[in-house]
Amino acid sequence: MATSSAAATLSFLVPYNTIKTCNVYSPKCFIAFSNPKFSTPNSLIIRRLASCNSRIPTRPLCSSLPTVFTNTTDYEFNDSGSSEMELRLDLGNGDISSNDISVDANESSLSIRMLQYGSLQTLMETSALYGKIKPTETIWYIDDDQLVINLKKQDPELKWPDIVESWESLTTGIKQLLKGTSIYLVGESTEINQTIARELAVGLGYTPLSTMELLETYVKESIDSWASREGSDNVAESESAIFESLSSHARAVIATLGEKHGAARRANKWRHLFAGFTVWLSQSEATDEDTAKEEARMQMQDDLQGYSNAEVVVKLAGWDPTYSKKVAQASLSALKQLILSDKNLTGKKSLYVRLGCRGDWPDIKPPGWDPSNPDVSSAL
Repeated sequence: MATSSAAATLSFLVPYNTIKTCNVYSPKCFIAFSNPKFSTPNSLIIRRLASCNSRIPTRPLCSSLPTVFTNTTDYEFNDSGSSEMELRLDLGNGDISSNDISVDANESSLSIRMLQYGSLQTLMETSALYGKIKPTETIWYIDDDQLVINLKKQDPELKWPDIVESWESLTTGIKQLLKGTSIYLVGESTEINQTIARELAVGLGYTPLSTMELLETYVKESIDSWASREGSDNVAESESAIFESLSSHARAVIATLGEKHGAARRANKWRHLFAGFTVWLSQSEATDEDTAKEEARMQMQDDLQGYSNAEVVVKLAGWDPTYSKKVAQASLSALKQLILSDKNLTGKKSLYVRLGCRGDWPDIKPPGWDPSNPDVSSAL
């Protein structure tokens, strides 16, 4: 099992299935999906001048004033490459003073409102900043017709592609964390694994691969036909050989076989899967967030189930390929949290591959270690 730090929490809102929380539990991360309960804001689009939609109701500054939620606010964002960041929002034409502006900053959220024409306008509101900031060191001022907000990152080494965490910022920013490490999607449904693998590959610029397609091309028949003739164990052995072949590949998103044929559901077939980051896309019958969390926690502790080796678990209540990008975004968000909780993980993955994927993950043994010799137990 991988090593990570203490728990952290993120919140999301998405259509169809609402991504409620992402908790990093040592040593893994999971996201629980539950039924939708809220209206959904559109994603923030990453570009120098972008649109920000805000429809999430929040507590007004003064209860006697009506609150107007604006549909669009232009902003510019710049990360200096150190701990300093700057956010500029257009205030439009008009006589705006500092007394008309309210900036509420927390570690992972930002709310900006302006009093105009007797009502409150929400210029920007997000509970999903790309990373964590130091809220007490946030300063702001008005420069002509722009509101300028200076923010400080908690992690100066993390480059922010945008102020918010979105599909675009995640696919851009997580590359610096993955450093070419491949991603394996495991779970009970081959279809879901393949669909999300394609989304991730397109977003990251990685190569999409499917073990089902590779196997069917090799044997020239369907997986079901092959399994009926030779047995599921034979299919799993062959897929395990593909894992070995792909373990040295970089920048790939690999969709693995689901159902009873897949090698990933077998706990003794993970030796080469540990070469990349693994995401378990798990369907759930849970009807609420807490039940889904508990279900994921219990499954993580099931050493007899191969999927419990995964570093990220995404729980889905139902499945609709229309929203595959939202599931892919949730997977990237969880992977980002996992890597940031232990910045040595990517380097350890690389070392594990260079030493031959000997099955000693995460306690990597010195060069020359023989897994058949239990006397050598010292880890790097």
